[in-house]
Amino acid sequence: MHRLKERYQNEIVPAMMKRFNYTNIMQVPKLDKIVVNVGVGEALQNAKALDAAAGDLAIITGQKPVVTKAKKSISAFRLREGNPIGTRVTLRSERMYSFFDRLVNIALARRRDFNGVSRNSFDGRGNYTLGLREQVLFVEIDYDKVDAVRGLEVTIVTTAHSDAEARYMLELLGMPFAK
Repeated sequence: MHRLKERYQNEIVPAMMKRFNYTNIMQVPKLDKIVVNVGVGEALQNAKALDAAAGDLAIITGQKPVVTKAKKSISAFRLREGNPIGTRVTLRSERMYSFFDRLVNIALARRRDFNGVSRNSFDGRGNYTLGLREQVLFVEIDYDKVDAVRGLEVTIVTTAHSDAEARYMLELLGMPFAK
């Protein structure tokens, strides 16, 4: 069992039950999944860009990414419905806790002039989305083998019913929110 999951069960669940007056342990919110998404706009002209992004995402998450396709045609971007435009990975259970641990303790700490992540990136249902400008924040990526710096979007999906519950849980898990 991952140390973050152990900490969640031993420390965070009792703290959440006390703070929000839950009567049952099953009411306590938990991490459901983490979705990591890389949009590759240049994939329309350069097919190898999509392969490189998928390779980077596989190295970061430890799981094979799925290629996402355009849902609509947009003539201004020369985009047709069904064109491959990005890659996505959905992490659950052990890999999710491992990725969250590396994200919070290593990747965010390596960011230049880092003052914490925004408190306002919740969606109203207890899910948090974080954008990273470069994939090289993760130590698994070899800087010399990177063909282009790409951003990635990390969505942390929780079972919380409100943003306040999710924010408190993520703070207890170690998410460095800005003051």
